[in-house]
Amino acid sequence: MVRNVSEAIARPDSQSAAAPVKDASTVMLVRDGARGPEVFLQRRVGGMAFAAGMTVFPGGGVDPSDASIALDWAGPEPAWWAERFGIDAGRAQALVCAAVRETFEECGVLLAGPTVDSVVTETSVYAEARGQLERRELSFAEFLTRENLVLRADLLRPWDNWITPVIEPRRYDTRFFVAVLPEGQLADGATSEAEVVAWCTPTEAIDRWHQGVDVLLPPTWTQLAALSEFASTAEILAADRAITPIMPVYDPSGGGPALAFPHADRYFAEMPDNARIRGSRRPE
Repeated sequence: MVRNVSEAIARPDSQSAAAPVKDASTVMLVRDGARGPEVFLQRRVGGMAFAAGMTVFPGGGVDPSDASIALDWAGPEPAWWAERFGIDAGRAQALVCAAVRETFEECGVLLAGPTVDSVVTETSVYAEARGQLERRELSFAEFLTRENLVLRADLLRPWDNWITPVIEPRRYDTRFFVAVLPEGQLADGATSEAEVVAWCTPTEAIDRWHQGVDVLLPPTWTQLAALSEFASTAEILAADRAITPIMPVYDPSGGGPALAFPHADRYFAEMPDNARIRGSRRPE
């Protein structure tokens, strides 16, 4: 069931003071398909406290255990990620760990392997640990250490950074990553947070939004629009992205609250009527 996007991004009277911001990581899993690159999407269940009913990429908030330094790591060091995201190395490591952990928890894809140049091909053997991670009974570092696995940070690429508007009661400073689905692995819907999962091209995903089938928040729509410009996953991984934090803001000067962010005019122009923000206007 599609919910109105107004419940997720437009509550002008919900907060008198800005809520604290929590770090979060989101991973856009991509694979090559017959019609071009495909991306994995999941529609969140209606009972979620944040973005309920929205169609999103796998991801979630950083857990304190993600900051653990006791794990094997392959690829760019935390200092490299810190430079790309404009933060300190400890925070960058936690975001990368959260990206890999959340991807495993939410769709069973594990960006780790027994060596620095290998990736596991069968993740169902870790099903019990996956449940423990989701219930926070096990830290990701403990899981990797117990299974003698190396976190493959080199399989991720930094992509974007969006911050929830100050008007929202739950706020996240979300770093977007992109990764190619490892050979032999399957992305599934075995999570309590998603009711529908699917692979589709970015253009198909946006078309579903146009048709009112799915609801896309501005950050998700923006990433899909960007991914639609690439002809292969190799091109996506090779993209050199300049990452500048984006925090949508409301501008009431036009007679009503309008959400301002890059390419907002296109987003509002294409938004289907059943997802229209109450009291919003299309930017002129």
